Formats: sequence, C-alpha cells, structure tokens
Amino acid sequence: MKRQHHFAVIQFSYIFLFITSSQWNVLPQNLPPLRYDGFVYENRKGGSDSILIEAFFDPVCPDSRDTWPPLQKALKHYGSRVSLVVHLLPLPYHDNAFVASRALHIANILNCSFTFPLLEQFFKHQEKFYGSETSNLSKDSIVKEIVKFATVIVGDSYSSPLQFGFNDIQTDLKTRVSFKYSASRGVYATPFFFVNGFGLPGAGSALDYKVWRSIIDPLVGAK
Repeated sequence: MKRQHHFAVIQFSYIFLFITSSQWNVLPQNLPPLRYDGFVYENRKGGSDSILIEAFFDPVCPDSRDTWPPLQKALKHYGSRVSLVVHLLPLPYHDNAFVASRALHIANILNCSFTFPLLEQFFKHQEKFYGSETSNLSKDSIVKEIVKFATVIVGDSYSSPLQFGFNDIQTDLKTRVSFKYSASRGVYATPFFFVNGFGLPGAGSALDYKVWRSIIDPLVGAK
C-alpha cells in the first residue's frame, strides 16, 4: 500500500509483538509453531532444484489483489520449476484484514483445497470488507458476513464448521503466528516477495508479468 504507511507498520509490528509476547506463556501455543507458516500453492512442495517464491499478502489489500493474476500467469508458465508459499500479513490499517485472514486459516484447516479459491474470492470482492462498507457493523456481524461469503466457496455443508472456527482459539493463534512471522522477516507492506530467500525491491507494489519473467528467467537459465 501507500509508502507513508510502511514505517508506521514496522513500528506497530514490533510494538504489537512486545505487547503480546507475554500471552504465549498462558495460551496453548508456543513459538516456534508446529509447522512452517504459509499456504503452498497447488501442492507444489518444491525441492532443491526449484525456485521458491514467498509472497506476503493481505486479503483486503488492493495491491495484493492486483499482483495475484500476473503471479499466477508466471507460475503457470514455469510449472514445477517454481513453487509458491503465501503468508498472510493482515495490515492494521486495513479494516477486517485480520478476520479475513482468520477465515483463510479456518478454510485451510477444513480442506487445503479451499484456501486459494477463497483467497481469490476475497481479491475479487474485497470492497465488501473495506472499512467504509462495514463501519456500521459489529464484529460479530462482520464474522457472520465473512462466513456467508466463504460458504460460497466451501459449500453449505461447511458453513457451521466455518462459524465454529471463529470460536476456536487455535485459529486466532494461527493468524497471529502469520503476523508475527511476517514481522520476524522484516515485512512491513503487502505485497512483499522473497525469491529463494532474498527480498525483492518495490515492497507494497504490484508486480506485472514482465517483471516476474525478468526475475525468474535468469534463474531458470542458470539452472
């Protein structure tokens, strides 16, 4: 998003980590988590010969939305030579980013095949959850709207499990872990990308298909 927010988010992230760190002594989850953070795209586990992209997205961030189609196009072009892990960073200045991210974690627990279709659903209709659209709604009402929204993707039979997921402290913890993991990597904006562990310039800006080709083609050629 806008660059004037970036350094404020860095400060917020580390203040948030400091304030909440004591909670981990009483909640049933300790760092490090049981598994590596993130959602693996199309079950491409990657390997020593594949190129790994790590993307940090906010489901209600317009720049995350705009960078997704060209990234998908690049992933299709390179096939198994490139793998993708998506991490969620719910930015504090995006209303409903945390609850939307939590919905994605719940969907992933129910069935990992739901995760990316639901992420795309958020990208396509994210204006429904902008602050201006939900300013008159309570937190419970927003959760109900998101459950209804997500049910379109996961199906009616999963509506109750989705709702129950928001009452499960573990899904809250998973969403916090994603936030803390992003902060630990120095991520302060969305979208943010690492390729083979190295951060790309232009944090907070969407990358188009030509840029992805210019980044990955030399790596594929070198292999």
